[in-house]
Amino acid sequence: MKDSLKLIGSLTAICIVSGALLAFVYDATAARIEAVAQMRIAAAAAQVLPAHDRIDDAIELEHNNRRYFFSPAYRNEKDLVGYAIQFSTSAGYGGEIRMMLGLDIDGMTTGLVILPGHTETPGLGAKITEESFLEAFRDRPITDTNWRVKKDGGDMDEITAATISSRAVADAVMQVAEAFEAHRSTLREGI
Repeated sequence: MKDSLKLIGSLTAICIVSGALLAFVYDATAARIEAVAQMRIAAAAAQVLPAHDRIDDAIELEHNNRRYFFSPAYRNEKDLVGYAIQFSTSAGYGGEIRMMLGLDIDGMTTGLVILPGHTETPGLGAKITEESFLEAFRDRPITDTNWRVKKDGGDMDEITAATISSRAVADAVMQVAEAFEAHRSTLREGI
């Protein structure tokens, strides 16, 4: 019994010290991790938007119980050129997929980027990050495109052996199209 109490005491002390060290490391690195995440989001926005001088803070919209973040982009400090739209889907094969879609003021897509952190299958579903897949989402009218994969009767090619991942991305973009159409006037007023 005495040995058991010593063991329990030792393990408790180790857990307390380990927990304190983890909390210290988390506190010391949380701000830097957040800064890196924000830099990645800004880089993705710059990649999908038409030429611009500045990007304003995101306008958060909710549509069909989903959240979208529309960041307006300007040229010459006052001329709206489009939006960088951050959104996600949990319908991927490996779980959540976060994305950034560019949209010009005429309602044409200007690019799509899959943000870091997805857990799609390497070599299969992870091909959603490749340019050969993403280029299909560029230069398309947001509201006049059937954003389903061809297997489901839509306009978008799916990745062979990764239909779930392809479908998740295409369906998420379709949801963005619906949100954009439903909130187009709100977005214009928000600027």
